[in-house]
Amino acid sequence: MKMAMATGILAAAGPRAWAAEGQNEIPLRQLGRTGEKVSCIGLGGSHIGKVKDEQESIRIMRTAIDRGLTFMDNSWDYNDGDGASETRMGKALRDGYREKVFLMTKVDGRTKSSAAKQLDESLRRLQTDHLDLLQLHEVIRLEDPDRAFAEGGAMEALQEARQAGKCRFIGFTGHKDPFVHLRMLEAAKKHGFRFDTVQMPLNVMDAHFRSFEHHVLPELVRQGIGVLGMKSMGSGIILKSNVVKPIECLHYALNLPTSVVITGIDSMKILDQAIEAAKTFRPMSKEQVSSLLARTADVAKEGKFELFKTAMEFDSTAQHPQWLGEEAG
Repeated sequence: MKMAMATGILAAAGPRAWAAEGQNEIPLRQLGRTGEKVSCIGLGGSHIGKVKDEQESIRIMRTAIDRGLTFMDNSWDYNDGDGASETRMGKALRDGYREKVFLMTKVDGRTKSSAAKQLDESLRRLQTDHLDLLQLHEVIRLEDPDRAFAEGGAMEALQEARQAGKCRFIGFTGHKDPFVHLRMLEAAKKHGFRFDTVQMPLNVMDAHFRSFEHHVLPELVRQGIGVLGMKSMGSGIILKSNVVKPIECLHYALNLPTSVVITGIDSMKILDQAIEAAKTFRPMSKEQVSSLLARTADVAKEGKFELFKTAMEFDSTAQHPQWLGEEAG
């Protein structure tokens, strides 16, 4: 049943999902219905803020862009909210690099005032007057959609930001439970709004446990919403299962109808690995997918290698509830 569903998703996505177009080394893909094309691999902002030397992090980002990576991920709250990830990316995007990328960041605020304040801080750190994509971060609680779309909620700030030219597109992210994502999509429909993008975990183990691939991905494909895949290796935890290799993890996520697979890049070696995955990817056969899913089934069924679903250590807004805004806290 699950295999048939996965095959149906791929068929619905159409050949554009794997269009091997683009300059340099990384193919481009359509970003939903936005009319934009982005690199199939994106650079994760969290990891770039953890590189010990700031100048090295800047070198990694600029090298990635020079080699054809266009999608840059970030968030107001990365690394305990110290701002390092956005500040470093802002420095890397000087000297003409900003015009070469599709820049995204995220805000946590569930109230209009807190979300707007965080956005302005992000723009200042990133040294830009606009984002290509602004996303509401960590939609992980059942009540988050209600808070976001309430009067005076975060969605008012995001939509006003777009009207003011501070962002071009709007999306949301979450890593906890596919049902919360579906509630967010339902809330949007109820309020006459359609998201441009949705970011969620898509990996070789997600297919077996509380699966975003099976429950959310078909709806995004149906609506033409850009799919941003993340946690293809679960911050390295999936690799500790010793049943899959990094390239296999990236290839599996790329084989889904993802617009971009965002991956943590904190060294030139990991950058090479990510680009190699993009260059060598070819659509997987049903047999290849079945074999990989069979290999991961036993270790994945209880979610112990997807801790972002089962534990709180990845829930930054749970550790810092004040980031949600007073009224939402």
